[in-house]
Amino acid sequence: MVKASSNNENAYEKLIRLLEEQLAHSNRQNKDLAKKLDQSTKQIEALTEQVRQLTKLLYGSKTEKAKYNTLDGQGSLFDDDPSFNQPEHTEEQSQQMIPYTVVRSISKKKRNDSLREDIEVEAVHHYPEHTQCDCCQGQMIEIGSTMVREEATFIPAKMLKVQHIEHAYECKACKNNPLQTAQIKRGKAPQPPIQRSIASPSVLAKVMYDKFVQYLPLYRQVKEWERSGLHTNDKNLSNWVIRASHDWLLPVYERMKSFMMAKSILHIDETYAQIINRSDGKSGQASAYNWVYRSVPSQGPTIVLFQSSLSRARSVLESFIETYSGTVICDGYSAYDKIAGITFANCWAHVRRYWLKADSKNGRIGVKYCDELYRLERQFKHLSPSKRRKKRLKYAKPIVEKFLQWVETSPFFGKNALAKAAEYTLNRANGLRVFLNDGRIEIDNNPAENAIRPNVIGRKNWLFSVSEAGAKANAICLSIAKTAKANGLDFYQYLVKLLTDLPNLDVHRNPAILNQYMPWSKNIQTTCGK
Repeated sequence: MVKASSNNENAYEKLIRLLEEQLAHSNRQNKDLAKKLDQSTKQIEALTEQVRQLTKLLYGSKTEKAKYNTLDGQGSLFDDDPSFNQPEHTEEQSQQMIPYTVVRSISKKKRNDSLREDIEVEAVHHYPEHTQCDCCQGQMIEIGSTMVREEATFIPAKMLKVQHIEHAYECKACKNNPLQTAQIKRGKAPQPPIQRSIASPSVLAKVMYDKFVQYLPLYRQVKEWERSGLHTNDKNLSNWVIRASHDWLLPVYERMKSFMMAKSILHIDETYAQIINRSDGKSGQASAYNWVYRSVPSQGPTIVLFQSSLSRARSVLESFIETYSGTVICDGYSAYDKIAGITFANCWAHVRRYWLKADSKNGRIGVKYCDELYRLERQFKHLSPSKRRKKRLKYAKPIVEKFLQWVETSPFFGKNALAKAAEYTLNRANGLRVFLNDGRIEIDNNPAENAIRPNVIGRKNWLFSVSEAGAKANAICLSIAKTAKANGLDFYQYLVKLLTDLPNLDVHRNPAILNQYMPWSKNIQTTCGK
């Protein structure tokens, strides 16, 4: 009996141990399942956030304007100007009988369209068919006139064939005198921008103006030129642009670059492009890039330069700014980092966009911090750099530090938009503080983004560049066009001036001559200013 009781106890103990092992195994399984469930929940949240973001990108508003009040209750910096919300006002001329006792004209009313004051005026007079009185058949006399309307009349451009003829003169007296050497004098025609070409400076300027200001592709210009009387094709037009850019606009570009590299603050940005025939062996579908460099107004005349490249590598940036030392205002791209002699100031507009994409309570808090900084910048906009620096240190710096501390201490984890915004902000914290200590530095890189916009618009029209030479010519022409506009020039007139004068000057051996042809020079401002 004792032995049987002992066996029962052992069996009971084994059963307990077995149950305990099963319970421990079940607990481990429950923990694993709970862990997997937590991971799945986070993954579902991340995927839900991605779906929401993609849905917003596809169907939502594309504006960056905040639809809520800022921290102090004021509207966002990005709200529309109230003046654009007012309905358009139009006024109709009242139709009433006016006694013809004095000469009258229509009073000037507010219009949506108008002509410049210097436009030539042509008056068209309208007289009655008969000036005899219907009652007594007597001759009527004029008692006044009324201008009933003004209209704009377009006169199409006229193509003209200009033949340059050089005349030679000889002295007959010296020729008949055996003791004298006969002299011959010959008139000298000016050098053309392209040798053995029919393209004059005005034609080349019009081709470039239509492409780089009107964004009209060369193949679409062909029919317009034919309508004017010039038979050509898009290949010829392309060759004209490339040759004229390389021979005469490139020296101007290089001279402007030398002035730019002497400055201490630059805006830099880049956007993708497409070049079909590439020298690196890659497919024409591979992305090429256009970089833009822009000086700041506080350091003299504004200069905007474009650079065409096959890649977005840091080496491209380094090769362009190899002689530059100063501050670069840029976005968060990794190429803008760790270059000797350069301080990088990061863009607050990019930070704001990341928090705006989060589109949540915390995302809105991040945007409000950015809006508060922008509101201060609007107040400091017209101050001198030294005063703006003092105001920033007093009012903007506490906001920046409070914002960065909030981001650093908040539990933003995962791969959702909120976590990405926090990571983007903290990784560039030092660069985001740079603007506080220099009143000449802008808070964002919007000037560079605005400068590169013509390239983006042109890309939609030109589609691609066939060759690297064509892409380089595009960059040169866009640089001249954008810098001319920034300095108040008529781009077409400026091109005509350059392509007329430079072929007859020794600019390649004496680049200092080009100082007189910079967009901000007194000579150019007088002849080509708007």
